[in-house]
Amino acid sequence: MASAAEQLAANVNWGAFSKASELKKRIWFTLGALIVYRLGTYIPLPGIDPAAFQANFTSHKQGVLELFNMFSGGAVQRMAIFALNIMPYISASIIVQLLTSVIPQLESLKKEGESGRKIINQYTRYLTVVLAMFQAYGISVGLEGQHGVVLEPGWFFRISTVLTLMGGTMFLMWLGEQITSRGIGNGSSLIIFAGIIAAFPSAIANTLELGRQGAISTGLILVVMAMSIAVIAFIVFMERAQRRLLITYPKRQQGNRVYEGQTSFLPLKLNTSGVIPPIFASSLLLLPTTIANFSQAQGGGGILGTITTYFAHGRPLYMVAYVGLIVFFAFFYTAIVFNPTETADNLKKHGGFIPGIRPGERTAQYIDKILMRITVLGAGYLAIICLLPEILISYAALPFYFGGTSLLIVVSVTMDTVAQVHGHLQAHQYEGLVKKAKARGKRR
Repeated sequence: MASAAEQLAANVNWGAFSKASELKKRIWFTLGALIVYRLGTYIPLPGIDPAAFQANFTSHKQGVLELFNMFSGGAVQRMAIFALNIMPYISASIIVQLLTSVIPQLESLKKEGESGRKIINQYTRYLTVVLAMFQAYGISVGLEGQHGVVLEPGWFFRISTVLTLMGGTMFLMWLGEQITSRGIGNGSSLIIFAGIIAAFPSAIANTLELGRQGAISTGLILVVMAMSIAVIAFIVFMERAQRRLLITYPKRQQGNRVYEGQTSFLPLKLNTSGVIPPIFASSLLLLPTTIANFSQAQGGGGILGTITTYFAHGRPLYMVAYVGLIVFFAFFYTAIVFNPTETADNLKKHGGFIPGIRPGERTAQYIDKILMRITVLGAGYLAIICLLPEILISYAALPFYFGGTSLLIVVSVTMDTVAQVHGHLQAHQYEGLVKKAKARGKRR
């Protein structure tokens, strides 16, 4: 099946870009919003010494802080007003999704259509405020515990930090919604994408500098470049991969009209869970490292220090746990976001069925069996993508930005954005055809 990029190249007249004024406005708005976001990552929190925090971050950056710093485009390293980024909103969205499958009231709201979706979105915003407030308070207390970082510790600093970081998250949430509605779509994903992409040039420059100094061999750099291209190609191939189930709709009669039977396909993505499993797995594994680093800085460590030693990058236990968590979250999140019973019921209501499979419960069981099989391949694909770069990061001391999670997010968001542009261009072309048809009708 052709990708969005291939469809765009094959079906869309590239000269339409100059005439698609609406699309150009959306692209310029998106670029302007992302520039505003990037500027905010350089505005430091009030009441801290940026130089002192930079020194502390450099000594403690191994762990979950480095992962969050990557997603925020360096805002954590600079302790900017956007240090929390949009991650509380992403976490709130995932939590609400999980609760929707557990709480009947939320599940009924989801089935109400647009009105129910608006209410669920409002609940997500409220939960984002709560999560951002707790995380911001934890950051304020943690900053006070670092020597020389906070200029005047106390409740005034804590309250101002909570309000600033929480306000930054809410602004980014609003900015993401504006990009989705007035830009080219995928607002939240594009914000994370911009943060990761912003650090790529410096990561590449640092790698080349290490090669110039002789710390990394030229051959290894060439291998890394070739592997990155291969990984990107593999991600594109696997993200496009689908298992399409044939759906048949029988002949039906409405009034005096008889409609012929139709066939369509139910596409099941190979990687239904997206980038959630690697992010969750990385966060859980890096959290003990982060806590141990801060404990050692305060004279502690203990058992967490021992755990950190065994679960460091490149260690066998780390690799095994990383793969295991990715596989677990791939199956868990797929079961949350895709409901075979609901899909089978919708097919039955519209008269559709899978040839050879009885509608209803048998169809749900068949879809669930197919979904489980392709999720095995999807989980294996995620494990391979995230494990191979992890080995290079560990043994070759390459920047964290060359990890499989970052490449997976960048490629996935790029493909989605291309699909959005393709959709806007097609809509513009259809509008042009309609106008031409009306003009010809008037001439006649």
